[in-house]
Amino acid sequence: MFMSISTTGTAESPASDLGFLLHKHPGKVQRFSTSHGEAHVFYPEAGDELCTAALLLDIDPIALVRKGRGKGRGGSPDFALAQYVNDRPYAASSLLAVALRTVFRTAMKGVCEARPGLAELPRPLRISLPAVPANGAGESGGPAMAARLFEPLGWQVQASAIPLDEAFPEWGESRYVRLELAGTEVRLADALQQLYVLLPVLDGAKHYWVAPDEVDKLLAAGAGWLADHPEQALIARRYLSRRWALTRRAMERLELARLAEADDREVEEIDNAVDDSADESADDSVNTVDAAAGGTVGAAEAGDGRAEHPEPAAERKASLADQRRAAILAALGEVGAARVADLGCGQGELIGALLKDARFTEVLGVDVSARALSAAARKLRLERMSERQAARVRLVQGALTYTDARLKGFDAAVLCEVIEHLDLPRLPALEHAVFGAARPSAVVVTTPNAEYNVRWESLPAGHVRHADHRFEWDRVQFREWAERVAATYGYTAVIRPVGPEDAEVGAPTQLALFRIGGPPDAAPQPAPAPAVPATAVPAPTDTTTTPEGGETR
Repeated sequence: MFMSISTTGTAESPASDLGFLLHKHPGKVQRFSTSHGEAHVFYPEAGDELCTAALLLDIDPIALVRKGRGKGRGGSPDFALAQYVNDRPYAASSLLAVALRTVFRTAMKGVCEARPGLAELPRPLRISLPAVPANGAGESGGPAMAARLFEPLGWQVQASAIPLDEAFPEWGESRYVRLELAGTEVRLADALQQLYVLLPVLDGAKHYWVAPDEVDKLLAAGAGWLADHPEQALIARRYLSRRWALTRRAMERLELARLAEADDREVEEIDNAVDDSADESADDSVNTVDAAAGGTVGAAEAGDGRAEHPEPAAERKASLADQRRAAILAALGEVGAARVADLGCGQGELIGALLKDARFTEVLGVDVSARALSAAARKLRLERMSERQAARVRLVQGALTYTDARLKGFDAAVLCEVIEHLDLPRLPALEHAVFGAARPSAVVVTTPNAEYNVRWESLPAGHVRHADHRFEWDRVQFREWAERVAATYGYTAVIRPVGPEDAEVGAPTQLALFRIGGPPDAAPQPAPAPAVPATAVPAPTDTTTTPEGGETR
């Protein structure tokens, strides 16, 4: 297998700097042992104006067969005869990608200690691969496949099919292409990372066992470019040898990374709806206040599953979470909703209740947390559902602070214990995405009543019920918000208590039922969220949690 990398330069920025970037001296021929054979690095030319580095991988087919025996899919990638007659010594397949990682590991990291800053500078690059398998395997292969993969990354692609036999043109074209990639301003580290991923994708197969850690390798090498690639799904599927469980995991993590980048947050900040230490098999009916219900918040501010304060002893017979779900179901029944979107669905407790009611013919669960969606799928036992039942429910990953065409057309949307997980400056974006863009016929919103907090004996004064709550409103503040949103987006709003109502401080949870009215006179413009008194929004350092209970919706 052969590949060459060329660059041009000037006296101020000589092309021979390629040697520093690759960490391989242009004046030497170097040999490296890989898991599949011997790799040789040499420079056919090395000057100030033009420098070319070549990688030659000499495969040991016998050793490869011996290593593959007894390893399931890694034993014989094509068919039995492949152990003796195959294209591995000639075509740049996934084995060359392994050699790239072995030989140019430091270069792929973008590190050059000898010349600090050099690795960050883009430069003109030309990459030549005389023979690359471009197997369609049910998808459009050949030169078209190469263009689909590399052109979106800014490469100029020259790909020509190699005939089966030049002496017999009537035999047609082989599945191999001659590939030339040219880029005017490319970081060498980026080019190597892209080749590491896309060579196996072009091949359509890996000549070794694909373990779960391949997902981590894909995401690490695809950082900065894969999340925005138009062929992201095809790349993940083919790189992971069509192992659907791994592909689904990779796609979820890519979407999470995209959402985190869009909100300028760390992935861990928005994928915290599931507590790693929590027992995911715990009984859903556990009696907890659970005022943050559901953990996530498809709006990129998620509950982290940490415990909230238990209900007062007098109320332990009826879970507040159960009462909340019952109130939501009653409101949905009142408006005659059949198609419902649970926005910020967390681990799917409300979805489970909706699926038990035949009135709801379609349920969409949306959450930003991939872990929460996976937990919801397990709790709902989606894989074991009958075909008819499974057709009623769909779980998708998304952030509620961005408009999403998938949310349109529903009879009702539910925001169950979601809004309090958002920073107040982000709340208008959620309002526009849900009430302005998705615009369901009805919206049900529940949120804690801050006045009721004094009834929790274990909750210190001035503290919120859950560590991830960014605010908690009293009844006046919630009513003012609901009325403003309704007026802005053409809805009417009715406020109702949920849970045992106290004569002085009201009920522990407050619910707003929005029904669509006539369209607003003007295009809705998100208004600033109402100011919240400092006493209602304690500083993060004032927030405490207790070990009792857990978040459930």
